Amino acid sequence: MTDIEELLLSRIRDVADYPEPGVMFKDITPLLADPAAFTALTDAFAEIAERTAATKVVGLEARGFILGAPVAVRAGLGFVPVRKAGKLPGATLSQAYDLEYGSAEIEVHAEDLCSGDRVLVVDDVLATGGTAEASIRLVHRAGAEVAGVAVLMELSFLAGRGRLESALRGAPLESLLTV
Repeated sequence: MTDIEELLLSRIRDVADYPEPGVMFKDITPLLADPAAFTALTDAFAEIAERTAATKVVGLEARGFILGAPVAVRAGLGFVPVRKAGKLPGATLSQAYDLEYGSAEIEVHAEDLCSGDRVLVVDDVLATGGTAEASIRLVHRAGAEVAGVAVLMELSFLAGRGRLESALRGAPLESLLTV
């Protein structure tokens, strides 16, 4: 395990039975409260943005906003939020996706992404991959290219990586931690 992996992992708290019994929630708020850990995370994601030649960072609601915005600033790129349906004013593109029990929809402003943009999608956790896959489809529908997906933590036992393979079209998926 690298020094950054140890630092990040040491600042993620397990919360049993949240939000429902049987779930082990990975709480990143201690990491965000630690300036050294948050800076290390931001720097690692900014390096991925630079390596993939991203021109914009997309952050997924809600923790992807917290992680993606400072990455965009650090890398000198624009930041584009992907929100739950109905939260953005004006013209939007939307993408529905399936959840374990039902469905959801996310949106992006139609004018925020365009042809020629290379987008790094940032989020905290890759679980089943539904939200990440929907965001990748939104980026493509906007005419932009996915430069990559970067997540703090990948829950490998939920197999989200496999779900994203075809949607990524060869772009890298990078997780700083895999559990």
